[in-house]
Amino acid sequence: MERAIRYIRDSFFAARAWADLDDLNAQAVDWCRGIAADRNCPEDTSRSVREAFVAEKPYLLALPEEPFPTEERIEVEAGKAPYVRFDLNDYSVPHTHVRRTLVVLASMDRVRVLEGNDVIAAHARSWDRGQQIEDPAHIQDLVEYKCEARQHRGMDRLHHAASSSQRLFLEIAQRGGNLGSVTCGLLRLLELHGAVALEQAIAEALDRGAPHLAGVRHVLDRKRHERGLPPPVPVRLPDDARVRDVVVRPHPLRDYEALQEHTHAPDPEDPDPSQP
Repeated sequence: MERAIRYIRDSFFAARAWADLDDLNAQAVDWCRGIAADRNCPEDTSRSVREAFVAEKPYLLALPEEPFPTEERIEVEAGKAPYVRFDLNDYSVPHTHVRRTLVVLASMDRVRVLEGNDVIAAHARSWDRGQQIEDPAHIQDLVEYKCEARQHRGMDRLHHAASSSQRLFLEIAQRGGNLGSVTCGLLRLLELHGAVALEQAIAEALDRGAPHLAGVRHVLDRKRHERGLPPPVPVRLPDDARVRDVVVRPHPLRDYEALQEHTHAPDPEDPDPSQP
């Protein structure tokens, strides 16, 4: 075996150039059928390796009908991100299969990812390093899932800030409206006008038979105009859920006013500062 490896290294690989792996394999097949087969047989130098193989072939066992599995098999861990790492590259998997142990079967040109007996992802194998190989369908499904989750998170925030929004969503859904765009619009109005004003505007729009985003916006603009207030200026918050998803409930200021009056009220036991 060691002499065969040395022969291949010296006779085939020495000073050989190739474009890619397929080109190298094609050259190896030509070399095996040509130069390697025409050399003298080490055990019988009176004939070539080709002639020895023809003489021995009738005595060799036939290959099995099922091909021998030659794929590399390895268990991998899918973390929070929908990727699995194999051979220094990351391959995408469906976002529904994160946080679990999967199996990678890799051939020379294909990488398959399995959960049990089910193939959940298949990619062309990359021989580079540090690459992300993605299936566009996996990315699209992840984007849609995140958008849907963001919509539900926004509706939950509106439910806590303005309880009448649930009845508004129900009315819009019954009319076949787009709940996603309405949620985004109401969240912008919540940031501009606050929870109290938005709750009052939604309730009035429902009472007036205008269960849509434009009706809520019209009520807010009318109330602002009646108070003589300037247009609200949006507050640019960082893209951080810990900041954007915080619901601040307004509290009455009567307690603070009473505390201020008590602080500034004169104490009858204190001496009059105007008297010497």
